[in-house]
Amino acid sequence: MRSNYSRCKKDVCRLSLTNPRHNRTRSSVLFEINGNHLLVDVSADFRQQALRERIPKIDAVLITHCHADHIGGIPDIRSYNSIEPLPFYGSAESVEAIRAGFSYIFSETTVLGGGIPRISLNTIDQPFYLWGTKITPLPVKHGGLTGCIGYRIGNTAYIPDMKSIADTTKQHLHNLDCLIMNCLRDGPPHSTHLILDESMELARELAPKQCLFIHMSHDINYETDSARLDGFMAFSYDGLTLDI
Repeated sequence: MRSNYSRCKKDVCRLSLTNPRHNRTRSSVLFEINGNHLLVDVSADFRQQALRERIPKIDAVLITHCHADHIGGIPDIRSYNSIEPLPFYGSAESVEAIRAGFSYIFSETTVLGGGIPRISLNTIDQPFYLWGTKITPLPVKHGGLTGCIGYRIGNTAYIPDMKSIADTTKQHLHNLDCLIMNCLRDGPPHSTHLILDESMELARELAPKQCLFIHMSHDINYETDSARLDGFMAFSYDGLTLDI
């Protein structure tokens, strides 16, 4: 006999065939700031996402952490190269992982032929500015990583992967216009991600004007599970555009 939990999984997967909001690619977000385009993470689905959203250009990239679903699309970012290398920003752990995992990009012996991304890697551990907007790295706990971070970009915070967050990081998450953070599933606790009840509890504590849940598995049915959310909360979906 199948449980209700198992049936929910199957129903959401079937719904994705006819309802695009159930069809979820890997998490990534694009900010437009004073005419510049700031990409956060280059997901394994980057090419599909870039074509779908008709992204005209990318001026800089922030990396939250070095898991494959967040950096797997780096080879395809070569289509956005200009004369100067595209600047990437991330923790020391993420920068090291990118350099090791895509060593051909940085090797002087690589034979140029099929197209190689031209990127510059920049390690960050303190707030900095891009185009007049303050970017604050937000350290969080996610599995065994030591350099997993989210970002506060102006009055918006983006944290796609975390299990817990320290009070020192929470200090940077007050008075937000929008908080975007992970919510893996509605079900038993997970070892490295927040589940729905935990995400809702944290959102209530931080009290942003608006909170969007992302990085959801097929265990979240946005139509039925939305009934549990507070008024300032919502499930995000691929292609969502916000004016903040």
